[in-house]
Amino acid sequence: MAEVSIRNLLKVYDNNITSVHNFNLEIKDKEFIVLVGPSGCGKSTSLRMIAGLEDITDGELYIDGKLVNDIAPKDRDIAMVFQNYALYPHMSVYDNMAFALKLKKTPRADIDKKVKEVAEILDITQYLDRKPKALSGGQRQRVAIGRAMVRDPKVFLMDEPLSNLDAKLRNQMRAEIIKLRKKIDTTFMYVTHDQTEAMTLGDRIVIMKDGYVNQIGTPQELFDCPVNLFVAGFIGMPVMNFFDGSKLELKDGKYYANIKGAVFELSEFQQKALAQNGQQPCDIIAGVRPQYITVGEGDLHGEVEVSEMLGSEVDLHVNCGGDDVVMVLQTMNLEEDVSIGAQLDFTVQPRLIQLFDKASGNNLIWYDQESVDRHEAHCKRYDF
Repeated sequence: MAEVSIRNLLKVYDNNITSVHNFNLEIKDKEFIVLVGPSGCGKSTSLRMIAGLEDITDGELYIDGKLVNDIAPKDRDIAMVFQNYALYPHMSVYDNMAFALKLKKTPRADIDKKVKEVAEILDITQYLDRKPKALSGGQRQRVAIGRAMVRDPKVFLMDEPLSNLDAKLRNQMRAEIIKLRKKIDTTFMYVTHDQTEAMTLGDRIVIMKDGYVNQIGTPQELFDCPVNLFVAGFIGMPVMNFFDGSKLELKDGKYYANIKGAVFELSEFQQKALAQNGQQPCDIIAGVRPQYITVGEGDLHGEVEVSEMLGSEVDLHVNCGGDDVVMVLQTMNLEEDVSIGAQLDFTVQPRLIQLFDKASGNNLIWYDQESVDRHEAHCKRYDF
């Protein structure tokens, strides 16, 4: 078992700068958790507190029910993979991987067996006699992961392990980590600023900003039900379109979203959620994913300013009343003219419109709602 319980974790530095505010998270055994957010949001600091590399100012950290705040890093039964690999340049790959086991005075035969088993899993057996300088970036990263694996840790911590790799190699290593997770079957905490890594790797994602946790959920939950403008804009590529100057209207007991003069009657679920909250008409920022826009019909209009043909899809930037609206359209059976300068009519399914309060930035439907509501919305999303 390797459950981790993080309760009101706080990190304040000597200059009275708070890096992490009241971090709370319950991690299940063998769960893959990803901490994601922009630079300086506190994600790496949070990971380092769990590893024991940073002191905890306040709060409690439990691993398998044991309070570990004051326990040394080497005694927490965790292993960490760093962004810069942190390999010993004068040691061979074999010796790098065996180093922690030698410190524990593990019998030589057991060390040899474990190192070779892990090297086989990571496909680095042929490099065991080489020094790190003779390896590529991807190979060094595998060695760093292998050095952690040989210890059989309860918790695997990874701090932006792929950020130093080029795009192609990063994609390959991401796939390798997914395969690796199935083989070693332990609890993972993974830090990244790359939302693609977060979406593809995590069972759940923790989105942080300015030291605060903004939202915790599954990748699909965060994509479908962002709690505020920051989460909505951070998750999803291309980023969500935001229509400023929109309004939430209430007529004859029904709610409508007014976007650029186009009026959308909201779905039954949206009506119910807004009514339960006693929501009054207000100024909003309407959010629409680029993938959810339908062209060729509707009351919204614009001119194509950028057309990027990507084979199976085309990404458009359309000027709609001064707003840059991004659309992702499948090229199969595309009949509309999408060349630069073309005029387009477009629309969106009302149930796919996100409604953000202009003053607070909070999602009017998902803010502080129970997970059962989010699940219901997720199910209805596919029922057009």
